[in-house]
Amino acid sequence: MEQRRFSGKGHWYHETQSNRSQSDVLPLVPEAANVDDRFLLDLTLPEEIVAACSGWLTPARALCHLLFPRDTPVNRLHTLSAYDRLSTALTVAQACGVQRLCNHYAALLTPLPGPDSSRESNRRLAQITQYARQLASSPDVIDDKAQNQLDEVGLTTYDIVLINQIIGFIGFQARVVAVFQALLGHPVRWLPGHHIQPHTLPVHARTWVSILPVVELRYANAHQLDSLSRWQPEPALQVLTPVLCHEPALLDLTGEILINSREDESPTLLALSAAVALLTHSPDRFSAAQFTPLTDEGLPAVRAINLLTQSAFGGWLERLSIALGKEE
Repeated sequence: MEQRRFSGKGHWYHETQSNRSQSDVLPLVPEAANVDDRFLLDLTLPEEIVAACSGWLTPARALCHLLFPRDTPVNRLHTLSAYDRLSTALTVAQACGVQRLCNHYAALLTPLPGPDSSRESNRRLAQITQYARQLASSPDVIDDKAQNQLDEVGLTTYDIVLINQIIGFIGFQARVVAVFQALLGHPVRWLPGHHIQPHTLPVHARTWVSILPVVELRYANAHQLDSLSRWQPEPALQVLTPVLCHEPALLDLTGEILINSREDESPTLLALSAAVALLTHSPDRFSAAQFTPLTDEGLPAVRAINLLTQSAFGGWLERLSIALGKEE
């Protein structure tokens, strides 16, 4: 993925296999890299809202630092560089169309050295990018072949778990940022995303089988064993845990978001169904026009936020289910 600059215009675009034309070139915003809150990207929110959501916001913020550390050494088992991680994040942000995220990840990516210009490196990055775009916007096309292609370009089991967590997390972040922008009444941004195609819900636990090796108990370290025992009893994570605990620190924070954003009972509101549908398929179009009817119908703002956050997290888990396993 090559970052191209146009002299005198201060413009950038992230070259992918999409059909974007040069008229879609977007302005580079270098200051977007410098934020205190790497999850909400310095949105100014009422303190009472932040405090009420802190249970799931805190692990979400921690995940930003864990997924995108300032220093990312690579080795034989963990081959994804900082460039690989951030280019994947930008690809997903573009698919979702949330401008604040695109600005942030583009600004972080721009100064980094890209991969060498060898055919092998270009093919590897192109394959990662295609996979990220497909899982973000058309997850139903992800199958054994897509996973095999990641294996063919040298990604390890740890890499595949990590890349899928990045894709799911950025999709979640995009939707949460869209919800908070709607709460604040920010206008819909002009950056168009891809329409996210309707996709199959996760299969039932009894029929879902991982296509990646699970962590074997006899070889697991203490952290992996702790994460396995902690999260496997959670119904939403039960089948995913033996695979996700290859990266137990990521699993722990994912689980914390799950249990702290969970609402015990969802109200049956037409406005809620409409809001969830738009947030799921077109987060770039989500605005106050979808959020305000929820509070007008009597939902407290914090509960509306949690319900929408829960739906966004569900999309993350759906993509992990689709990417890491299959139905038998």
